[in-house]
Amino acid sequence: MPTTVSPVSFEHHREPLGIGERRPRLSWKTRAEPGWVQQRYEIEVVRGTDTWSSVVVTSPESVLVPWPAGDLPSRTAVTVRVRVWGADDVEPSAWSPAATAETGLLDPTDWTARAVAPKWDEDPEALRRPPLLRRGFPLEKPVREARLYVTAHGLYEVEINGQRIGNEALAPGWTVYGRRLRYATYDVSDALVPGSNAIGAWLADGWYRGRLGFHGGYPNLYGSDIALLAQLHIAHDDGSTTVLGTDETWRAGFGPILSTGLYEGEHYDAREMPAGWSAPGFDDAAWTPVRVMPRDPATLVAPDGPPVRCTEELPPVAVTTSPSGKTLVDFGQNLVGRLRLRLSGLARGQEIRLRHAEVLEDGELGTRPLRGAAATDAYIAAGDDDAEWEPRFTIHGFRYAELTGWTGEDPMTAITARVYHTDMERTGWFETSHDGVNRLHENVRWSMRGNFVDIPTDCPQRDERLGWTGDLQVFAPTATFLYDCSGMLGSWLKDVAAEQLEDGTVPWYVPVIPGGEEWTPIQPGAVWGDVAVLTPWKLYERFGDTGVLAAQYTSAKAWVDLMAARAGDSYLWNTGMQLGDWLDPAAPPHDPADATTDRYLVSTAYFAWSTQHLAEIASVLGHTADELQYRELARKVRDAFACEFISPSGRVVSDAQTAYALVLAFGLAPTEEQRRRGGERLAELVGHAGNRIATGFAGTPLVTDALTSVGDVETAYALLLEEECPSWLYAVGQGATTIWERWDSMLPDGSINPGNMTSFNHYALGAVADWMHRVVAGLAPAAPGYRSILFRPRPGGGLTSASARHETPYGSASITWTLEAGNLSVEVTVPTGSTGVVDLPGRAPVSVGSGTHTFVQLAAAR
Repeated sequence: MPTTVSPVSFEHHREPLGIGERRPRLSWKTRAEPGWVQQRYEIEVVRGTDTWSSVVVTSPESVLVPWPAGDLPSRTAVTVRVRVWGADDVEPSAWSPAATAETGLLDPTDWTARAVAPKWDEDPEALRRPPLLRRGFPLEKPVREARLYVTAHGLYEVEINGQRIGNEALAPGWTVYGRRLRYATYDVSDALVPGSNAIGAWLADGWYRGRLGFHGGYPNLYGSDIALLAQLHIAHDDGSTTVLGTDETWRAGFGPILSTGLYEGEHYDAREMPAGWSAPGFDDAAWTPVRVMPRDPATLVAPDGPPVRCTEELPPVAVTTSPSGKTLVDFGQNLVGRLRLRLSGLARGQEIRLRHAEVLEDGELGTRPLRGAAATDAYIAAGDDDAEWEPRFTIHGFRYAELTGWTGEDPMTAITARVYHTDMERTGWFETSHDGVNRLHENVRWSMRGNFVDIPTDCPQRDERLGWTGDLQVFAPTATFLYDCSGMLGSWLKDVAAEQLEDGTVPWYVPVIPGGEEWTPIQPGAVWGDVAVLTPWKLYERFGDTGVLAAQYTSAKAWVDLMAARAGDSYLWNTGMQLGDWLDPAAPPHDPADATTDRYLVSTAYFAWSTQHLAEIASVLGHTADELQYRELARKVRDAFACEFISPSGRVVSDAQTAYALVLAFGLAPTEEQRRRGGERLAELVGHAGNRIATGFAGTPLVTDALTSVGDVETAYALLLEEECPSWLYAVGQGATTIWERWDSMLPDGSINPGNMTSFNHYALGAVADWMHRVVAGLAPAAPGYRSILFRPRPGGGLTSASARHETPYGSASITWTLEAGNLSVEVTVPTGSTGVVDLPGRAPVSVGSGTHTFVQLAAAR
């Protein structure tokens, strides 16, 4: 087969329009004959009428290779293609298809627009009515090309000449707004016309000034005024340029949205829609002037990852009547998004209300887990033509909707659930012969989708939805297999660093908002703060990106130095607030931190683990002195841990599943005998519990790996396949379609857990999926970025087949195994640019090159 090369990609951008890098790194994927290895490459860069070709570079690298040309200025488009040579190739491959990227506004001086807000008085404590902003303008010359750069204090949607621009939702997302406010770039060349034009924007509170957080929430966390910042660059056919930006000439008025909030929902009155408001010719004389708001352009940044979008639509699976006579619409899947209604025959002023919830209790909408989130949308009809309506600036976590006031078509055909999350590329697939395990894996994926909404959140239905650092830290290995979340998480980690306190403390959640007396003032806590070290390392491991290590190194080092200062000469972190093994099933509903495992055992174990990883990061980055310092510190912490928590016989303080999982997974047992005895005791504890889980956030991601590491795969499978509560398959048996926050979020009698903190969509306990990918199916990175791939399936639990596929930075890698009459058949595929190691039970590992390879292991040999 001829060697072919994919179009290059730029950094981690899925859509490289308006990128923020002057020297974007490049990646490509090659398809070639099995065993082919790249030896050289050549890159061609075209900028305008100038063409620049790199020298031929002798290198096997094809992932995030250095930019070969000079720095790119602002608003510059480049077209790039690459060709490659193998070791035995005299001639190069054909050039790859051309790929184009364009920089955004890279210098603060590029911004001439000023943020503008309505010039009217508002009650800052109320749920305020969101405004519309607009401006008309003429264009006397034909348009060759136009770009719109836009962001907001709050949320925005833009229209030009009556047409929506872009398809993002909840833009510009949630960052630490004072330091980093993302802007988007749109190609609006086809939206403009010679003559009269108009631009308009919907605004809403969003995270900027909307009510957020616990105990009733807190409004105006970033400011009490929402504002639009937009700049339009127009290139004309004659070579001239027109630049228009938000300024005092814009006008503000009200639209049909009466109120909207992320927790509250949206109330929309179609009678209030000003027809043609974003089109030329609209009379805005009665509208209000705007005022200029301060915004430092140096804080405006281009996105690192994709925006939030609708990625799927689901029809109802049933419409029923509740015991109280309410109309309930069931979508068959707990999801995050909103409803789109097709409306007809409604009288003027008729109101339709939609309440949302994840579950039913006693046949009615189970709203108690929403706490202070109303999650209610309302539409008031104008009484004219048929309409289609969907809220703009809110989202809900729900499977069920309660429908009030509906007199239209059959809801089964007139209502659609639209799924919203960060529009990441899916990269991971997994399947087995066990239907329950397959459903569990789908539940994990749906929980990731529902909680990766611009930031990685914890629960999408209630009055919280915060970027909890520990939750993401334990789930990152699973997340990075299922989706390419490199850009999104890289962006969020920048906010983690921005919110980190001077002493190195990493907040419980990022961005930081007030958290009441439980979470304020911010205190350092293990598992959560370790996101600063372990998540950059996981992104490096999965995507081969040393850049994220460099970008987060100061943050990671500050966190480890803080732990060292807290531990002092004892090298034991045994002070302060610790959440420990949060949501251990033995903890009472009112105190989820009251776990079986000593919380200071957890914190010291993580101190050792993160310190060791910081040493590895320092090694990759070439910081030799730091590497030696932190390797020695990690050794001292491990020694202190062993003296404090591990007996000579291998027994561990707390004598709990999580305690042994940490010791085994983190390599904390000083001797092989203590390790062996610890593994035996962990298996005993699992057996005594009837194979039911006894771990929370700290232990759950590790317990199956810990058992596997000491060769007890069958006990790990017993944990995975147990169906009695608490277990992963208990929720599946209860009809769950996402991962629950608690092992018993719903009790066996169908009632909701009485705890105040109960969500049915929370990915943390789904971290076991990483073990499923690596051990059940047997697909894992053996070198950063899957440059080498480990195929190491460990069949068990009565499963007769399993498969996994992952789109690595080099291409698609996969494994499929089947077990029949004791004979194991395995097929693996290694993408071009990678190598593989096939490690089957009972035989020595085998190295393989790219291509597809088949292995058969007879029962007698196993």
